[in-house]
Amino acid sequence: MSNERNKKILLELVKLPENSRCADCGAPEPDWASYKLGVFVCLNCSGIHRSLSSRVKSIRLDFWEDELVEFMKSTGNVNARAVYEKTVPPYYYRPRETDCSVLREQWIRAKYQRKEFTGETKYPPLAYTTGFHEGILWKKGKENMHFLKRKFVLSEREFTLTYYNKEDESKGPKAVISIKDLNATFQPQKIGHPHGLQITYQDEDKTRNLYVYHESSEEIVVWYNAIRAARYAYLKTAYPTGSDEELVPKITRNYLKEGYMEKTGPLLKESFKKRWFILDSQNRKLLYFKDQLDAEELGGIFIGTENNGYSVKECVPKHARGNKWTCGVTVETPERQFVFMCEQEREQKQWLNALRKVLSRPMSPQDYTAEAHISVRLGANRKGTAVELWEVSVRFVLQRRRVFDSRRARR
Repeated sequence: MSNERNKKILLELVKLPENSRCADCGAPEPDWASYKLGVFVCLNCSGIHRSLSSRVKSIRLDFWEDELVEFMKSTGNVNARAVYEKTVPPYYYRPRETDCSVLREQWIRAKYQRKEFTGETKYPPLAYTTGFHEGILWKKGKENMHFLKRKFVLSEREFTLTYYNKEDESKGPKAVISIKDLNATFQPQKIGHPHGLQITYQDEDKTRNLYVYHESSEEIVVWYNAIRAARYAYLKTAYPTGSDEELVPKITRNYLKEGYMEKTGPLLKESFKKRWFILDSQNRKLLYFKDQLDAEELGGIFIGTENNGYSVKECVPKHARGNKWTCGVTVETPERQFVFMCEQEREQKQWLNALRKVLSRPMSPQDYTAEAHISVRLGANRKGTAVELWEVSVRFVLQRRRVFDSRRARR
């Protein structure tokens, strides 16, 4: 009888709003609990807790003693969070249920094993809090799949990430990357390593990628949060009146959609070629690469709003040549029409939904500037003098700004 009564109590506890999501990744309807910590967790996070000897039980399947149920009643996710997440920095990434296992594991270890956020003084300070981090990462070669050890140096003071081709710094860095346009996202499946991290940045007019990993799961997550700390510091400088609610989502982001599609040229008569596409929703860009681990983009398409002449729809292109796939997607921009082919209808629907999400979001003044920049690049590809391209850029920005200001005035 007591077992049935205790199960009923636990099921009522887990229905409370404060306990209805996993204490660690936010997954709904957690079915497990750590009776050492007093938190309700999902199946995936329960496995990590078990590896830490955190003493977990199934709410529905295991036997619960009266004293353990009382402990769960007196603790719960909110009270545990007040202790173990007391001083989480705003830039520190809190993983979600869809994030890769290395992020969830290190978040749980940081909270409960290393107790990084309880407010206790740490000497020396935690690596991601110092504003400076250096070390060796395995980096993929630009032209091949060989990963070689390279030294990386992150400086929050300089707002730069520097890496060297050789450990001997006297020969100078291979690249000094500005934190301004840098993004970092975990890509374990894409890179083929459980700790794989993709670092994306702007080099003149091109988007470039670095693919790196570290053997230690703790160290690669330290790198990730150190980059986020530097990005946060930069954003606080660039947008001094911005709140954490506004700035934190801009620190780093996962891409809305990635995958292969076939692409044809501007005349819609060229043969289709298979390309790897990345939809960066925050920057409103659809980038394409020859392959998924390429270091440099082949091109980019700005995705504006319907009011500004952009649209997306499914299509069946006529006179298509060289395409192996048949599920078409058309993206209309003020400059031209882009036609892509997806392998399956499911992929076609996913791309359409993702692109429409970007289309439905209003444009900011910064978006208009980015739009003009891409338009100038397209103009450069179609040839033209530097003066002509500069004039096009200025006219484009002024026109878009006028549209933006008039709409804001009407609100």
